[in-house]
Amino acid sequence: METLNRECFCLGLDPLALHAQLDVILAASGAPASLAESHPHLFSALPVFVSRVHIDKVARVVAVIDEIAKTAAYQHAVMAWAPDIATFDPGSPGGLLGLDFHLGPDGPRLIEINTNPGGVLLNAMLGRAHRQCMPELTIAPAEAIDVEDAVLAVIQTEWQLQRPDTSLAMIAIVDETPAEQYLYPEFVLFRELFRKHGYASQICSPAELIHRDGRLWLDTVVVDFVYNRLTDFSFAQQGNQPLRSAYLSHDVVVSPHPRSHAIFSDKRNLCLLSDGEFLSSSGLSQATIDLLLATVPRTERVTPDNLDALWERRRRLFFKPAAGYGSKASYRGDKLTRRVWQDIGKSAYVAQELVPPSERRITTEAPPLKVDLRCYAYRGVVLLHAARMYQGQTTNFRTPGGGFAPVLTTRALPAA
Repeated sequence: METLNRECFCLGLDPLALHAQLDVILAASGAPASLAESHPHLFSALPVFVSRVHIDKVARVVAVIDEIAKTAAYQHAVMAWAPDIATFDPGSPGGLLGLDFHLGPDGPRLIEINTNPGGVLLNAMLGRAHRQCMPELTIAPAEAIDVEDAVLAVIQTEWQLQRPDTSLAMIAIVDETPAEQYLYPEFVLFRELFRKHGYASQICSPAELIHRDGRLWLDTVVVDFVYNRLTDFSFAQQGNQPLRSAYLSHDVVVSPHPRSHAIFSDKRNLCLLSDGEFLSSSGLSQATIDLLLATVPRTERVTPDNLDALWERRRRLFFKPAAGYGSKASYRGDKLTRRVWQDIGKSAYVAQELVPPSERRITTEAPPLKVDLRCYAYRGVVLLHAARMYQGQTTNFRTPGGGFAPVLTTRALPAA
């Protein structure tokens, strides 16, 4: 697979054609800009090749993360640094997860977990548009999964677990100033998916929501379900108080919810997942412990006691805010200045063993692009893989030739 990532330049898709396909959908919602102009680096033309061995190992890691997240020891530990709202359990896992991996010589390494991962429906479109040049390869993880159906089933399962005896009618897709978000096109795809299957659906900001009479309202319409894309993970900001109060009163189903972020996505949780002593005390099998220690880079909290030692080791570390998202305020240790280091010392940060990403060449002349592997999963089951190709310190959508890319792997062997 490494050879293919260096030398295979056969065209996988036409990004302009895919942009045009999305433009038609967006035009129906009144979005005036062409995606080719506003999002020129959203999609890469080429796929990323990942070995079946790596794909299968990622699947095992996903299952193990789901297993450990249910243990009393793990939940007790993460609640030590979680916000108070996370103690409220609405009764569901909290929706789709995005698990991000770097692929090194020792296999996939889990660098973070996200509870509101963007891109799943965009990457479903990307996979359908991909023109296969090698029939022996397949979109990972398998051809059998219809991603749109699987994503809809996640929403329906979240609803059924929280409201088993009630019909779902209205789904609101909520984010701060949604039309200004880079992945707003995906919000439209979600809205159209929900409407296609008979649900009312609107895209809105939390400021448009009102909590009264035991219901959450958008104008004169009752909101049953909030598909939450906010990055205020604990609903602490003033503008999110109607949503917060409706959620805590069980007057609306929210997914992903604050508890799911605390259980899965706080970066401090990676300290537990890479701590052999903690894992050994959690009642896990030795095989599970070995898998986690081989996959999760060693991560530790930044504290006043280890600040000096971490500065000395900084060139081998990557620093992330505990409640960060989208690589914001994250730093490679070798790029740190003393001023930034002082800010890190005053904030909730973790230091993670630096794991260089793999690479993909898109031409023979240009330098290779870095690659992250994102795995979309729910309840321990992988739904889709996608790659993000970029240049720079962290993933972005500003690199010519970069952006989301389909992941190709060898076909799975039939069961014996």
